[in-house]
Amino acid sequence: MWWGSLLLLLLLAAAVAAAAEPASTLTGPSRPVTVALREDRGHAVDLPDTDPRVQRRATGWAPEQIAVALSAAPTSAWVSWITGEFQMGGTVKPLDPGTVGSVVRYGLAADSLVRQASGDALVYSQLYPFEGLQNYTSGIIHHVRLQGLEPATKYYYQCGDPALPGAMSAVHAFRTMPAVGPRSYPGRIAVVGDLGLTYNTTSTVDHMASNRPDLVLLVGDVCYANMYLTNGTGADCYSCAFGKSTPIHETYQPRWDYWGRYMEAVTSGTPMMVVEGNHEIEEQIGNKTFAAYRSRFAFPSTESGSFSPFYYSFDAGGIHFLMLGAYADYGRSGEQYRWLEKDLAKVDRSVTPWLVAGWHAPWYTTYKAHYREVECMRVAMEELLYSHGLDIAFTGHVHAYERSNRVFNYTLDPCGAVHISVGDGGNREKMATTHADEPGHCPDPRPKPNAFIGGFCASNFTSGPAAGRFCWDRQPDYSAYRESSFGHGILEVKNETHALWRWHRNQDHYGSAGDEIYIVREPHRCLHKHNSSRPAHGRSNTTRESGG
Repeated sequence: MWWGSLLLLLLLAAAVAAAAEPASTLTGPSRPVTVALREDRGHAVDLPDTDPRVQRRATGWAPEQIAVALSAAPTSAWVSWITGEFQMGGTVKPLDPGTVGSVVRYGLAADSLVRQASGDALVYSQLYPFEGLQNYTSGIIHHVRLQGLEPATKYYYQCGDPALPGAMSAVHAFRTMPAVGPRSYPGRIAVVGDLGLTYNTTSTVDHMASNRPDLVLLVGDVCYANMYLTNGTGADCYSCAFGKSTPIHETYQPRWDYWGRYMEAVTSGTPMMVVEGNHEIEEQIGNKTFAAYRSRFAFPSTESGSFSPFYYSFDAGGIHFLMLGAYADYGRSGEQYRWLEKDLAKVDRSVTPWLVAGWHAPWYTTYKAHYREVECMRVAMEELLYSHGLDIAFTGHVHAYERSNRVFNYTLDPCGAVHISVGDGGNREKMATTHADEPGHCPDPRPKPNAFIGGFCASNFTSGPAAGRFCWDRQPDYSAYRESSFGHGILEVKNETHALWRWHRNQDHYGSAGDEIYIVREPHRCLHKHNSSRPAHGRSNTTRESGG
């Protein structure tokens, strides 16, 4: 009798385990899911400058806003920090970058920092040629590259200037990425977008930190300094509040410093890789743009051969990452596209089986906000990335979460990439809640001039379920899951073929997931046997559809 009871218990346990196991792309596309809008979405109000977490705690020339970034290979890394105070006013005088040195002492133990590296320093300004507007000049920004590092190794470091009293930081530590190869992977990779610096941002970052990531990808829209006037007055919608009353789109640059101070607890110990978003454009005198973005972050641009802060690549274990510029020229005759062709041609999928990309504006959003906004980028680049077997694309921009089925050219395709939009980091702009396929909410398909996104290429679909229309009349088949909640994602690559993706909502308990799936590569199906970097262009039986 007891054998029967034991067998029943074992069967029940097996059933529970099977039910708890995440779904897999290997079983084919999943049915589209839309999670109903929840009212409890968090407190998206900016932290004020009186919050202790954003105030300057460093004194004299002591470093602050310390951050680690990766180089192109795991044998190298960047350490960045700021010394001195920023200035705001009608007239500002930049600090001399040569006033204080750029030195990192590092080693394998906190009490044995036996190696030393030096780097470069710079200062940037945000200037407005209009009466009454406040100008800004930064503290001294330092970038030092550490070379000759061992992969998968914890390094302790101090940064600053050892020649000046009180000008060295406390000891911090970070771990290098695993050696490049098909059997080693970072434990957890956090992916966030559109963070901002709100009370909800703090929830996102707290949840993310609790997952103990080895690497953070920030896919654009960092601190939202451009939601403010230069006098520090902010709004949830800049164009609504100030658009008709200011001669130029102003910014309040101290928000960058606030963000760097708040994030230091994460960035000083966990490498973070950033790519630009539209909120980093920040126009100023002489039509200059992206000054803060270019200056504050270290990028492996030289190491990866792009020589641009807007797009670059790097390896982490068996993953080759592409960070692409949605606000840089992506046309097929442009520098970014030519660099991408060369970079992809060098990828050996027997060494780095996974190909993962990140950029800001999504190609496959079904929300009304930013719907098909960067169709020109998709038209220019999707075929190239598909032909090299892109596995996953991470984006932001739309302030909600959405994951696609494997898709290429708006059609289900077993060899297409999984597109995941995580623009739900917590910024002060409103959450995206309306879908383009809802009755009466399909956006106007007429071109919308924008100097930074290369025109407007979207038009009515010419085939498939949405033929003759600009939008579907239901959630598209390629959209697997969508939800309007703040959160972040964690990617765990298990081996050459399997990766677990989990999306964590801020309102949930720490560790629980709102969406999870195994993303499974099928190289035998999608890559040529005689060329490890070219897919066989597998097709599903779904009718292919295209725009215009």
